Amino acid sequence: MSSRIIPLKGIDARYEPLEWDFSRDHRADINRRWAARVATNPHLFNGTVLMQHHWDIRNGVYHAAYGPVDYASFLIWREMGEPGSPRRNGFAMAAVQTTDGAFVLGVMGAHTANAGRTYFPGGTPDLQDVTPDGRVDLAASMTRELYEETGLRADEVEISADWVVVLDGMRAAFLRPARLIYDSATTQRIITERLALMRESELSGIVLVHNSAEINTALTPPFAADYMRKVFSEN
Repeated sequence: MSSRIIPLKGIDARYEPLEWDFSRDHRADINRRWAARVATNPHLFNGTVLMQHHWDIRNGVYHAAYGPVDYASFLIWREMGEPGSPRRNGFAMAAVQTTDGAFVLGVMGAHTANAGRTYFPGGTPDLQDVTPDGRVDLAASMTRELYEETGLRADEVEISADWVVVLDGMRAAFLRPARLIYDSATTQRIITERLALMRESELSGIVLVHNSAEINTALTPPFAADYMRKVFSEN
């Protein structure tokens, strides 16, 4: 297991803008690499996302300061091996399971930067997740992404109040367990039907993972794979 899985008592995430030296110092290279990506995939959009520039865990609470960065810088930073002053990609996802215990992973669509990869529903926070009092509302980010990506409704899924953070290199995946009211077969049918009705969806489909042997490590990031293995080993 390459990740550290840490139960949390809470998250204190704040919006505190700070200039990013990588984005400034590598601007020409970022622009060149981004242009090449857009030429291959014109659906890519260079919006604003939030990244952590400070973090620590005290008394079970994860404290973080988030600042805005352009998506092109974020993507090229990962591509170049995450150089510059430390930044962490801290995002929230719902670890959704069916009534028979299968995890629900979304398959990223061909128009996305991570085409074909499989993830829990969720994503990197952005400016709409900043509250009037300056908090970064990761719970709201997770809930919005869950419903938008899968088409599920609030009355179809029970989301836990608990948080777990999975630390994997410069990633901090904030996961909340969630339980659907459907079994695997019904979940596959319902989400597939709803994705087909969406005008725009980040997902091309879903994958159901019933046990550790079904985890596709070539397509699933280590933080998600390690978390699923841990849950399966405890059940």
